[in-house]
Amino acid sequence: MQLYHFSDDPGIAVFEPRPVRAPSERGPGREWLNGPLVWAIEAARQAMYLFPRDCPRILLWPTETTSAADHAAWFGASPAAAIAYVEWAWLERLRAATLYRYALPAEAFKSLDDAGMWVARETVTPTGCEALSDLPAALREAGVELRLTETLTHLRPVWDTTLHASGIRLRHAKDWT
Repeated sequence: MQLYHFSDDPGIAVFEPRPVRAPSERGPGREWLNGPLVWAIEAARQAMYLFPRDCPRILLWPTETTSAADHAAWFGASPAAAIAYVEWAWLERLRAATLYRYALPAEAFKSLDDAGMWVARETVTPTGCEALSDLPAALREAGVELRLTETLTHLRPVWDTTLHASGIRLRHAKDWT
C-alpha cells in the first residue's frame, strides 16, 4: 500500500502528529480524529489532494452501490473515474501551484476505512518527495475530470445520492454555510 502526504512545503524531514487546523464534527467515539495525528492518503485516492491546500473542492466517484441513474445524472457519458468540482476563482491558483508529494511508510499508519484516509499517532519520516507542478495534468493522469463552476453550493444534493462525495475545504467556498 502506497501512502502519501501533500504539502506546499518542500522541506519536511519528519511529520510530527498535530491537531487539525479546523476541527470538525467527527461523531461519537471519533473525536480523537481532531487530535494530534499525521494524515496520509492512499495512492488510489490521492487526487483529492492535487489542489492548493485551501482550495474548496468536491470530488465524486462511483461505489459498488452507485445506481445507474445517479451515475448518469452526475457523470453523463464521461469516462472519468472521478469528477472534481472547483470554483472558477481558484483556477489560476490551481494552474500555478506546486505541491510536494511525500511518500510515507504504510506500516506507521492505520486505515480509517473512509475514502482512502490513514492516520498515525507517532512521528513519521517520509521515504521520498516529488514535486508536482502541473496539477491539472496530474488530475487528468489520475482519471479525474475537472469541472469548473461559479460556486459549489448547487452541488449539495450529491450527498443524497449513491455516489461517494468528498467535500474538502468547503469553509473557503463562495456562499457555503
